[in-house]
Amino acid sequence: MNMPSTSTQPDLRSGADWIACETAEVQRSFLDDLTTAELLALPFMFDFWALPHQLPPHGDWRSWVIMGGRGAGKTRAGAEWVRASVEGARPADPGRCRRIALVGETLDQVREVMVFGDSGILACSPPDRRPVWHATRRMLIWPNGATAQAFSAHDPESLRGPQFDGAWVDELAKWRKASDTWDMLQFALRLGDAPQVCVTTTPRNVGVLKDLLKMSSTVVTHAPTEANAANLASSFLQEVRIRYVGSRLSRQELDGILVEDAEGALWSGDQLDASRVSDLPDMDRIVVAIDPATTSKEGSDECGIIVVGAVTRGPVSEWRAYVLEDASTTGLGPLQWARVAVAVMERWGADRLVAEVNQGGDMIEDLIRQIDPLVPFRKLHATRSKGARAEPVAALYEQGRVFHHGDLGALEDQMVAMTAQGYAGKGSPDRLDALVWALHDLIIAPSAKWRSPRVRAL
Repeated sequence: MNMPSTSTQPDLRSGADWIACETAEVQRSFLDDLTTAELLALPFMFDFWALPHQLPPHGDWRSWVIMGGRGAGKTRAGAEWVRASVEGARPADPGRCRRIALVGETLDQVREVMVFGDSGILACSPPDRRPVWHATRRMLIWPNGATAQAFSAHDPESLRGPQFDGAWVDELAKWRKASDTWDMLQFALRLGDAPQVCVTTTPRNVGVLKDLLKMSSTVVTHAPTEANAANLASSFLQEVRIRYVGSRLSRQELDGILVEDAEGALWSGDQLDASRVSDLPDMDRIVVAIDPATTSKEGSDECGIIVVGAVTRGPVSEWRAYVLEDASTTGLGPLQWARVAVAVMERWGADRLVAEVNQGGDMIEDLIRQIDPLVPFRKLHATRSKGARAEPVAALYEQGRVFHHGDLGALEDQMVAMTAQGYAGKGSPDRLDALVWALHDLIIAPSAKWRSPRVRAL
């Protein structure tokens, strides 16, 4: 069977989507028109079946990083990229690459996942192009003479000496000796005109991955677990989403998102995960806090809208707060986000709406009063930097007095990027600012009144 290399079929990128959306009659006609050889080849034409994040980006790049949730199809994408790199138009024809490095956390994982796995190289290869595994050499050899050699990230020195024109690296973010192994691999990629690396990994907050993503020669695709839902058990998706809803682990392991802790951050990911609760007590007070957006233009800052409740029975030192909802909005005009804030307040039966008015002044209250003249409203003025305002709130978390409920991933992303010196993330931390105002109103200000007749301004 003469099957063209998948890398030469860009016109089939959306073929599976197209045929899946057609009527049964059109699908039957499509299949009836194929020859026997075409029918046999169809399962191995990955460009036809692939999801968008599984296809190599166009243009010049050195490293292609596929970040995805568990089961998102990363391994299949890596295996198919190797195929497309080594295969020619016919089984004996040379491909773009002749010598590939396969690097995993251990040799067992290279063999069992990357080579022999359900989505590995052997399972993806058609019979006339299937390589042969030579166990003693830890090597795959294709009919056209191309080879792929297995390496363990536990042994970076094993990459000293061999040379390659391509590499597939799996689960880079899990490697204990990631930096050393990655560096040795770069020295080994010295054959051909433009050696390339395909990296398939679940993202983790590790230096080697963060440094790689910052390189101008790196391209990235990513997808959540749900992108590959058709090939996963529905009970699996339901169970993991329920169990890990709103957690940073969910964003990392299921959404495929790299969640970073800034150096010197006031909050850590582990700390926030430890603050998560599923059950809520009866609240004594609930406030909705707003950090207003000053414009509704595309790309403008968000309007932070955060709901926080508190249990205020007993001594002030025993008061506890619960972050209940992140209702922040983007791209809405002032009257629109004001309506959202009032609606959120009504939904939770909140006692008060508080808002920073440094930039909006009396306009903020005027907007709220247009919607509901009787809303309990308090103006707040910022007199210190964002980092300084956030420090006493971070102290409440360190004392174990603030808990998170529900999906607060976007808020937590801002929290782990806030340092005492300022915000290390992109844009403005409007969700975090709103959280700070809410906790100031519920706990910090009342606590200060017990200590001093004057409340220290934020």
